[in-house]
Amino acid sequence: MFERTHVGLDVHALSVVACAIDGQTGEMLRARLTPDHGEILAWIRGLPGPCRVVYEAGPTGFVLARFLRAAGVDCVVASPSKLQRPPGDRVKTDRNDALHLARLLKLEQITEVIVPGPGQEAARDLVRAREDTRGDLMRARHRVSKLLLRQGIHYTGGDTWTQAHMGWLYRQRFDSAPLQLAYDLALEAVTETLARRDRLDAAITKIAYDSEYTPVVRALECLRGVSTLTAFGLAVEIGDWNRFTGSTIGAYLGLVPSENSSGQHRSQGSITKTGNTHARRLLIEAAWHHRRPYSHPSALMRSRWEAATPVARARGQAGNRRLHERWLVYLEHRKRPVVANVAVARELAGWCWSLASEAQTAATQQRP
Repeated sequence: MFERTHVGLDVHALSVVACAIDGQTGEMLRARLTPDHGEILAWIRGLPGPCRVVYEAGPTGFVLARFLRAAGVDCVVASPSKLQRPPGDRVKTDRNDALHLARLLKLEQITEVIVPGPGQEAARDLVRAREDTRGDLMRARHRVSKLLLRQGIHYTGGDTWTQAHMGWLYRQRFDSAPLQLAYDLALEAVTETLARRDRLDAAITKIAYDSEYTPVVRALECLRGVSTLTAFGLAVEIGDWNRFTGSTIGAYLGLVPSENSSGQHRSQGSITKTGNTHARRLLIEAAWHHRRPYSHPSALMRSRWEAATPVARARGQAGNRRLHERWLVYLEHRKRPVVANVAVARELAGWCWSLASEAQTAATQQRP
């Protein structure tokens, strides 16, 4: 409310369209700039101050926001899915988008996204690189198995993609030279992707246990289904857990039901699937582990408990028992397993918040 000029930027890889609204005179200033940060900053400093700037989150990242903030300019990054646009607005151009952002900023109708620091963004890129490698490995394995299936060859020696299965794959030979070359290249892709995945796993494990995220990782590992990779992924994707509560973390991750209600009619649908896709997938995969009976914790789980604080250990044990009980209730009511798992994942998000926020608060208090 104390800014005189509100600036909307429509940022692209090769151009930036800017629109500024002077709150005192009502004058509107426009410019087409290059992506050079210095040029953008010089144009903003030429406006009547103080200024506030906004642009949409997108593929250009947060470098511009961090640069402007370091230069003393108040810059926010807007959530694209939360931008209000009139239904009758059918003309979309860069100029109109920049003007729309400036007007929403002036009316304080912008929903901000948290701008991560360079370290958090680098750790997040590492986790997402591992996620991409996981998908590449699945596709590479499918190519090998389907190529063999087209030749009428099927493995019957037990579980697939074990050491015994890999040895069997390497022993396969074909009379056709083109077919043998295609098979060798497909199998080589599997081996290379496995090596890349192992390198990423080693790097993530090293950072998880020797960084600012270590207290949160240790606390989250007290829950079943939350391994080192899952705990570190949740830590870097969510960042500051204290900005949520146990009831809002599920909505942020898109794990709450969608709703279309009016008057006396209430209709709920599937989950909203908004927010962070990567964190939501990690929680949904972890929730499946709570379906199994919770009686004798494994040696790995006990070793993780020993590395955590007594408070986190007790909280994790309570969460494990509670989540398994929820699974039993859903199955008793004949809920479909996929539906029950999403419901358990939503509650698991609350338990993760309870552990992580407490660990973050304790770590902050211990810093000098």
